[in-house]
Amino acid sequence: MSMNNALEVYRYHLEAGGVFVCPEPAMVSAVLGTCVAVCLHDRRLKIGGMNHFLYPKAKAFTRPTAEYATVSIPALIRMLQKQGSRLEDLEAQIFGGGDNISLVGGGNIGYKNVKIARKLLKKSGVKVVSEDVGGLKGRRLIFHTSTNEALIMKTSRVRRGDYYPYRQRLSS
Repeated sequence: MSMNNALEVYRYHLEAGGVFVCPEPAMVSAVLGTCVAVCLHDRRLKIGGMNHFLYPKAKAFTRPTAEYATVSIPALIRMLQKQGSRLEDLEAQIFGGGDNISLVGGGNIGYKNVKIARKLLKKSGVKVVSEDVGGLKGRRLIFHTSTNEALIMKTSRVRRGDYYPYRQRLSS
């Protein structure tokens, strides 16, 4: 493998309700407000993945999808295990969960998302090594799956281009 190929990584923008795992090095981005992204990294295999969920858990009358932490986090763990990861080798980072004061009757959904992420990871035996959660600002997250490095940019205003950064670059 040439030096140039070693530096190339797959780039993916993860929409809300998505789960991403790739055995190759990848840079995954997401834009977070009250949503939460959990980034998992396998220290032994040097692989990782990320989810992006909107709500803590599905109500009785809703279909359980990856929009909910109770579906998204176990799915992310299972996807990494299918790649050969063991629970004891995984470490987690939690991002997002801002407090959107413009949501009337929202009941601080961001706080609830962070709380359930912590609970589900602890129950699964996955150690949380880093967090950047809460507050009143939105976040743009870029996570490198093979190095476990995360870059957070906080903003008071999310722009349209923040949601589709790679798509815009390709069409320019």
